[in-house]
Amino acid sequence: ITSQVAVAGKNYIKAGSQTITVTFAVPTEPVSVFVGALLKTNPEGVPEGAVEVVMYANADKTVYTGKTTFVGDCDVDYIYVLTCDTCAPCKYPYTVDGLGPASQIKITSKACVCVGCDITFKTPTLSAVCGVTGVCCGDACSGFASYTIDLYASDPFDLCCDIPCITPKYSCTAGVACPVDCTLSCVTGTTTVTPKKYWMVATLLDKVGNKTRYYATIALDSACGVTVTEYPQNKIPTGGSVAVCTDWTTGGVVGATIGACK
Repeated sequence: ITSQVAVAGKNYIKAGSQTITVTFAVPTEPVSVFVGALLKTNPEGVPEGAVEVVMYANADKTVYTGKTTFVGDCDVDYIYVLTCDTCAPCKYPYTVDGLGPASQIKITSKACVCVGCDITFKTPTLSAVCGVTGVCCGDACSGFASYTIDLYASDPFDLCCDIPCITPKYSCTAGVACPVDCTLSCVTGTTTVTPKKYWMVATLLDKVGNKTRYYATIALDSACGVTVTEYPQNKIPTGGSVAVCTDWTTGGVVGATIGACK
């Protein structure tokens, strides 16, 4: 499968349209591939309700490919491969991962030993928001893979809406596990009474590539104090057109902690 990732002995697949490739050691024809419908009514064959995938063969009938759409959130199912050479289909288990990871991110700032400010982005310890047994950072299915935090000196969505269109001024790209713990050093503050404004984009990935993004503006004053305004993800349309782009500098809630618990 295009997005297949093995984690702790299990195969995880990203939800959405994926390509299935079946390879044989010798020419084989015909070949049928079915997806899903993990039922106990027909354990020896392809169960009722399984969806057949249209497969196309290469010239010598050794490699078959087809596309299908996987849905679900940590749902377990089988891919069935059936040929005339076998009495029962071969079964390949998989787990569909349809949701991205999550984390609360607390944003703080202090004066840097150099010129400027140190801004820290960090998953807080268990809080009343997450609950005593809650998890403030993680992914419930395939597992947390990485995070990146980018700080922009101007609105990165002025010209397009899907992804930031300009190069970030400061970045933290070394995060490969929870909790989030990133410090951007020597960030330039303001030299006037008006706080310096930055745009933050935090990107979290799980092991199959599901993405979660958090957006905020950070106003940095002359004493390295910060005012954080978070924006929900749906404030940024993904149409990729200026005509449908909503100005993300309006609205929002002032606070010092963004994101969500898992």
